[in-house]
Formats: sequence, structure tokens, C-alpha cells
Amino acid sequence: MHRSYKTEAIIVKRRNFGEADRVLTVLTKNYGKIQVKAPGVRRITSRRSSHIELLNLSIITLYRSFRVSMPIVTEAQTQEEFLTIKNNLKKIGLAYYICELIDRFCADNQENKKVFFLAKGTLYELANDYRGMALIDNFEQEFLVALGFLSESHQLKDRAAFIENILERKLTTKRLLPLFIS
Repeated sequence: MHRSYKTEAIIVKRRNFGEADRVLTVLTKNYGKIQVKAPGVRRITSRRSSHIELLNLSIITLYRSFRVSMPIVTEAQTQEEFLTIKNNLKKIGLAYYICELIDRFCADNQENKKVFFLAKGTLYELANDYRGMALIDNFEQEFLVALGFLSESHQLKDRAAFIENILERKLTTKRLLPLFIS
């Protein structure tokens, strides 16, 4: 892997780190789910902060140092902000659920283009249309198939229990979904 590289990424999780930094969990097209450090993005003067907001689809340039385990975001350019999702409480609840599934299920540093394109396509569908639980049901099914937990023909009676059984924990956003569906 080159020391500096670009990839398309969906920001699925973020947490503040130190005084001005942020650690992001991103689902990338080429490298799977990875943790990256965005130094200085919480400063008012940061030009990258708007490009690495939660749910954004961005092209990020990463620098990998041999001294630091986490790649560093050196540049970011938003491809899609998904404002129609971010401005709609129902849609944002569904999008957060999708992000939680990605974060909990996908192993770090394992490329899975099917999952990336499924997540990207589902966010575009959610942004342009509202089918609520039908969209989530479709995402869950295809997601479990892409990760190898189900065969394409297998239909589950209780997918929620199946998912939580694999994770051995309750999903935070799944319990809140009924509040976003009406």
C-alpha cells in the first residue's frame, strides 16, 4: 500500500479525540471499514470538517505513516451530503441504523465492495424516496447475504433476533426505529 492514497468513503461513525482531532469509522470502496484520524478538524479554521460529517459520501486522501497505526485524513472532498436524509428525522433514524449495522458487523480492514455499494445505493434510495421499513428489510437481507451470514434464497422469520444473536448484543438504533416509522 502506498503511503498516500485516495478512496471513496461513507462516514459511519465519529468520535472526538484530544483537543481538536476526530477519529472516524469509514466504509471505503477499496479497503472496507477502517478507522482514520482527522487531525485538527474540530478547529473553526478546518477546511476538511464539512467534508467528513456523518453519513457523507466523500473522496478522502489518507496518509499512512509507519509510526502511527491509524491512517491520517489529509484531504476530503464531499461527493454527496445526503441533506434530504439529514433534514428528515425519519430518514436519519433509518440511516443511523444502517451505520450501526455496518459498524458492528464489518470487520476492520477487510475489503467488501458489495457492502460498500449496497450501503451507498441504500443511502441514495433513502435520500430520494421514502419506503421506510421496506428499504431497511431489503438492506438487512442483502447485507447479511453479502457478509456470508445468509444464502440469497434464505428468508428469516425474525431477522432482528438473528442479527442480535450474531452480535451477541442488542442494537441501539433498532429499538428506536419504531419512533421513526409511521
